[in-house]
Amino acid sequence: MENVVIQHNILYALGHQKTQSSEHYFPEHALGIMLSGESYYFSNDGTFVMREGTICLMRKNELFKKLKKAGPNGEPPSLICIFLDQKSLLQYAAENDVPKQSGYKGHAMIDLTGNVFLKGFFDSLLPYVDHPSKLTAKLAELKTREAIELLLQSGDVYRKLLFDFQEPHKMDLETYMNHNFKYNIPLSSFAKLAGRSLSTFKRDFTKIFETSPEKWLQQKRLEQAHYLISKRSMRPSEVYLEVGFENLSHFSFAFKKTFGLTPTELIEQNRSEIAN
Repeated sequence: MENVVIQHNILYALGHQKTQSSEHYFPEHALGIMLSGESYYFSNDGTFVMREGTICLMRKNELFKKLKKAGPNGEPPSLICIFLDQKSLLQYAAENDVPKQSGYKGHAMIDLTGNVFLKGFFDSLLPYVDHPSKLTAKLAELKTREAIELLLQSGDVYRKLLFDFQEPHKMDLETYMNHNFKYNIPLSSFAKLAGRSLSTFKRDFTKIFETSPEKWLQQKRLEQAHYLISKRSMRPSEVYLEVGFENLSHFSFAFKKTFGLTPTELIEQNRSEIAN
C-alpha cells in the first residue's frame, strides 16, 4: 500500500514496486517533483510523464488517471508535492497588488524540469520527510509563499494560471459527461467541475439523460468496456480501471448482469467465432 504523509499543504508519497493505478481530482494547484520511479498522467489533454527529477505544475480542477511504476533499477515511485491553495493565493494577491487574471487557457500540466531554483526549493523540503513534525504551520506558509515567488519569476504564464480565481462555468452537461464518464470521482466533484451545485447537477442530468447519474455512469462504463474487450482485444484486468471501476470483481459482476456473460466469457466467445 502507498505510504502518504501530508503535513499542512505539503504531501510526500512513497509507493511500492508494483504498478499502481489511480484517479485524481485536485481542487487546488499542485507543484511537485518526482524523487524516484515513474508516474504517467492521462487526461483529455494527453499524456504527461514524470521520471526521476521531473518538476511539474498541475492546474487545479484537472481530471486525470495516474499510473505509477518502479524506476529502471526497481526503485519505488516517490514524490513531494505542495498544494497552492486559493486562500494562500488570494492573500498573496491582496498583499502584493496582483490583479485578478482572466481565464487561463494553457496546458493543464507544465514541465518545469531544469529550473534550478525550484530544484533547490524541493531539496529544502526533503529533511521534513523524515521529520514531519518540524514542518510547522508557519514554515508551511513560508514555503508556500516561496513557491509562489519562484513560479512568478519563471514567466508571465504562471501569474495567469495561479491568479485565475474563476470557478468552473456552467457548461454543456451532455458533452462534459460523455467526455469524462471514465473518471471515478464523486458526483459532487462532477457537479463542481460542470459549474453546478450537486442538486442542480442531478436535476439537469435527469432531464438530459432521463436516468440517474449513478445508473448512467455504470451503463456507459460497461458499454465502453464491452467495446474495448470485443473490438480492441483488451484484457479485463486492463479495462476495469480504464473505464472507471474500482475493482475487478465488481466490474465482472456488473458486466455479466448487463450482458449475460463475464468479460472472460466474452473473450472466449469472440475467439470461438473467429475460429469458426
